[in-house]
Amino acid sequence: MLSRLVNQALPLGPTAKVLVLGGGYSGRCFARLLNAFGTTVISTRRHPEPNSTDLAFDSATSVQPSASDLEGVSHVLCTIPPSREGGDPALDDLGPLLNNISPVWVGYLSTTGVYGDRQGNWVSESDAASPGQDRSRRRLACEQAWLNSGLPVQILRLPGIYGPGRSVLDGLKSGRARRINKQDQVFCRIHVEDIAGACLHLIHKAASGHAPTIVNVADDEPTSSAELMEFGADLLNCNLPAEESYAEASQTMSAMAQSFWSENRRVSNRLLCKDLGYTLLHPNYRIGLLDCLKQDLHPEV
Repeated sequence: MLSRLVNQALPLGPTAKVLVLGGGYSGRCFARLLNAFGTTVISTRRHPEPNSTDLAFDSATSVQPSASDLEGVSHVLCTIPPSREGGDPALDDLGPLLNNISPVWVGYLSTTGVYGDRQGNWVSESDAASPGQDRSRRRLACEQAWLNSGLPVQILRLPGIYGPGRSVLDGLKSGRARRINKQDQVFCRIHVEDIAGACLHLIHKAASGHAPTIVNVADDEPTSSAELMEFGADLLNCNLPAEESYAEASQTMSAMAQSFWSENRRVSNRLLCKDLGYTLLHPNYRIGLLDCLKQDLHPEV
């Protein structure tokens, strides 16, 4: 629950003003955490809801915030993915504005996909990126663009994101879930609330002089998708889908799905949790899925 994160986190100072570029799933959760502390947050969306305080930003139509919209912004989090051409829409369009406002911290949400396939071995921030997928190569290019921007950028590399309304529980309830068995295959994941909590924690650490350039944000327990699904079915007290071998299942998978299954790695969170001292709210999928079940039944306001 986000309320638990509020109880363990520290607020930003009274003059803080945070810009969230991309008010999607992760961006909204971070904004909700900051709002709980009374911090001023402005988020961008392609099409803001009527009467909302969100700013319109759409690189495809050249709609973007003005300098006055961003006045006083002290911290920035970018959750916007690369363009199809591989550029970064936020940095390409708003880079000069961001440099003019001189934020003290800029976070960029990237992907652990930049490490490529490691055949199930562990990877940490000290390992060189070796992306095997085009989308991961685009992410790595965007990482480098942000690091070259002159802004105080910290890269957060994320694995699969889950949370309330977006977990294996939803696939099981809808009947869309597939229980696929691929020997020795594991996936890493992170609960959306721990993305928000890690961002706030890293802001505080950066203010105290501890700001490593790249930080993995993953939970403690890489595991197979089948194991995850079995636990989810137990929580819902529902039947499991029939087990399929990967060799069989891959015949009907989309190219995107096949690309996810083609890579196998365990992502270390030692830097975040041991060296920088962040305490995960959801350290493994069992705790995380229990939280998803509770919030799906009783959403937090």
